[in-house]
Amino acid sequence: MTQQETTARAPGGTMATDQVFQVETNGIEPVPDEDRHGGAKDLFWLWFGSNLTFTYVINGALAVAFGLSFWQATGVVVLGGLAFFAISAAGLSGVRTGTATLVISRAPFGVRGNWPAGMLNWVVSIGYTILNTVVGTLALEAFFADLGWVSGHTGRALALLITLALTFVVALWGHATVQFAERWIAYVLAVGFAVLLVFLLPGADTGGAAVHPGASGWSLAFVVMLAGPFSYVPMPADYTRYLPRTTSMRSLTWYGALGGFVSSVALGVAGVAAATQTDMTDAVAGTEKLLPGWFQPLFLALVLGGSVTNSIVTLYSSSLNLQVLGVPWSRSRAIISAAVTAAGSLCALFLTDFTSSLLSFLSLLIIVFAPWGGVFLTDMIMRRCRYDAPALHAGPDGAYWYRSGYHPAGMTALLVGMVFAALTCDSELWTGPLVAPLGGADLTLFGSVVSGLVYWALARRTVAPHTALS
Repeated sequence: MTQQETTARAPGGTMATDQVFQVETNGIEPVPDEDRHGGAKDLFWLWFGSNLTFTYVINGALAVAFGLSFWQATGVVVLGGLAFFAISAAGLSGVRTGTATLVISRAPFGVRGNWPAGMLNWVVSIGYTILNTVVGTLALEAFFADLGWVSGHTGRALALLITLALTFVVALWGHATVQFAERWIAYVLAVGFAVLLVFLLPGADTGGAAVHPGASGWSLAFVVMLAGPFSYVPMPADYTRYLPRTTSMRSLTWYGALGGFVSSVALGVAGVAAATQTDMTDAVAGTEKLLPGWFQPLFLALVLGGSVTNSIVTLYSSSLNLQVLGVPWSRSRAIISAAVTAAGSLCALFLTDFTSSLLSFLSLLIIVFAPWGGVFLTDMIMRRCRYDAPALHAGPDGAYWYRSGYHPAGMTALLVGMVFAALTCDSELWTGPLVAPLGGADLTLFGSVVSGLVYWALARRTVAPHTALS
């Protein structure tokens, strides 16, 4: 990291507001040019580090559980990783507006219309934070047990407390500290997970007869693999809004996409390999069985570290999301997110079966994220990432107020996409009435296509790029 990136000094020698280990002072208001710093390369480490999470190992194992062979599941993992190119490209909106993604989404939905979608996105962001917190807690609990320290509910509660503390300490400081931590933690995690791959890949069952998992198996595998990248749709601008306006879309897209692709695919393949060798119902315990004894404590540390890096990113974005919803830019946002995450983690760890809860959550996640992402990305393409930045914050006096604060085209497209996704969703908690006629296929992902097409049809004559960059 360069000196400029670390201290973020503004031209003329004054100290900018985005510094490592100091509480960030900027909120969702546009970041001024004098506070902008860094480069596109920073995005590689952000997305690489935040996706070095054991969740992708679980996802890869689930693909095998759905009936796919090693090579079939690996293909799904790779295709899922390619979705990071779209996620990374969406970050250009942050460069041009200097604000967060959930503010920019006022353009397709309207200032008031964006509120319910923002609320849902906050819920899902917290949900992903809970998922990673639970994974990290289980790993740390197992670490305690291996050392003979504490066990039972006491050990689990202590592990949860430590995992939450590691996450919130970094997220509370803000943008610069988040990027700094993601980079340096990624260095360590990358080495550790590379060793994990060395242990898991040689024993993978890559042979055998051709497998025919059917429409249900293929579709569920794609849903799970794409749930991870899709969950970032409300976030990319949060981490590009400090970049200089001269940052090119090509470099921004490639660096961010490669970071997310490399880590998610590597760990997804590790999960696929492990699932062909052992029972992965409890993914952490299943993977641990395949490792030599000396590496098992290090493996548990990797699980914990990966969970924390991902939770830091989602938690920081969820805090910005709360400001969009009207919670003031203060530490109260972090306290709210911490309380909800802690409560959700307690439920997942002490009241329900974690594996089934994870599967149900990922299956239902796309009902919201696919249509929302379809509208947002379509609007971004139609506007070519050229927004009237001041109008995003102007309320009733701005161009994005539309009709009483709602954009009819965006709201209609979102609802249509969600209805389609719900009708074609196949999960433990909900099975849509169209799943059986479709041969068991889960088509919730196509909710994004449906919502995007509906939005384009309704808004193609009124939505256009803003004529002057702000």
